[in-house]
Amino acid sequence: MGEVFAGRYELVDPIGRGGVGAVWRAWDHRRRRYVAAKVLQQSDAHTLLRFVREQGLRIDHPHVLAPMSWAADDDKVLFTMDVVRGGSLAHLIGDYGPLPPYFVCVVLDQLLSGLSAVHTEGVVHRDIKPANILLEATGTGRPHVRLSDFGIAMRKGEPRLTDTNYVMGTPGYFAPEQMLGDEPDFPADLFAVGLMALYLLTGRKPDAEALVRRFLEHGTPNAPEDVPEPLWQVLASLLQPDPGMRFRTATGARKALAEAVELMDGPGPDEEPIEVFDHLGPLPTGFGPEGPEPRRAPEAPGTPATPWLPPGHALGTPPEAPFTPSSGVTRRPAPTTAPAVPPAPPVPVHPPARPPATHPHRPSRAIGPPPAKVAVPVLIVALLCLAVGIWALTAG
Repeated sequence: MGEVFAGRYELVDPIGRGGVGAVWRAWDHRRRRYVAAKVLQQSDAHTLLRFVREQGLRIDHPHVLAPMSWAADDDKVLFTMDVVRGGSLAHLIGDYGPLPPYFVCVVLDQLLSGLSAVHTEGVVHRDIKPANILLEATGTGRPHVRLSDFGIAMRKGEPRLTDTNYVMGTPGYFAPEQMLGDEPDFPADLFAVGLMALYLLTGRKPDAEALVRRFLEHGTPNAPEDVPEPLWQVLASLLQPDPGMRFRTATGARKALAEAVELMDGPGPDEEPIEVFDHLGPLPTGFGPEGPEPRRAPEAPGTPATPWLPPGHALGTPPEAPFTPSSGVTRRPAPTTAPAVPPAPPVPVHPPARPPATHPHRPSRAIGPPPAKVAVPVLIVALLCLAVGIWALTAG
């Protein structure tokens, strides 16, 4: 079976890899459920402090995947989250290429809703990208996204873990002010949301530096091909190089998105439905929907399984009929040298009040194990012979 971590979390199978550790499907023996467990090596103080920050987030929101619990064991630490089975937006782009605008609007609305909850807690995510936006496996139904991976998130005003000239995040999704080393702030997350939306709509990862130059040289550029104009106006407000010209909050961007959707044409009749299918494989051997299956004692290698038989019986021989308590009779093997003697009525034998006197001419019996039981008919014959002998001596 899997390795049990900290006496509680049984690691089942790897399901992903984050920036600084692996993600496992694990069985929580205390809560009796499967969870996603992110396991990290305590390689240095910075990694451990980032872990403390990430697992310390407790944001309860349907579109945020925040840690639930944590544990430490030897040189490793882990924290757990809900299992999300539909892969990420990066997987979806790889499967379908550019996504329909209405589908993208639903995804953006949910993402901005979750990001608003994160910002309300004073946290800047700093790593918004398609790989960190996970999806529930909803099939062809309405998508359901979860903002995940708070490994480099930080609260506004907290001390940095790196030098101010060292930029944390994923290249290609940096806001211009991040590249200049400014303190992390909410508009930087919103800039990354705009870049990611362009990626979903066009199927091509945008060049952030080239896009910023176009904005600086020509103002707001025209909408890219296949991007509806009302939606582009919202994205352009997210992508302004000057953070002061962007939306200040995720809630404001979400409100503008809702107004843009009302101006957009509905989805086309020939639009291919997007299916978010289950990306997790079946549970490995030894695990079921209710957790680890009962363990069986291993048999010695090369030893064929042998059915149990009562003593004295070989394979192919029917066993003796079982004892029936209601009969009151115990089965005994038939004698082999003497004919069977019909049983006589049982004679009650009462023990003497005191030991019998030893005969003066007969040696006393040696102390030893008790004699074997004598059949009742043989005992009666012996007593009759003894009585006849005494009568003969008396008569003589």
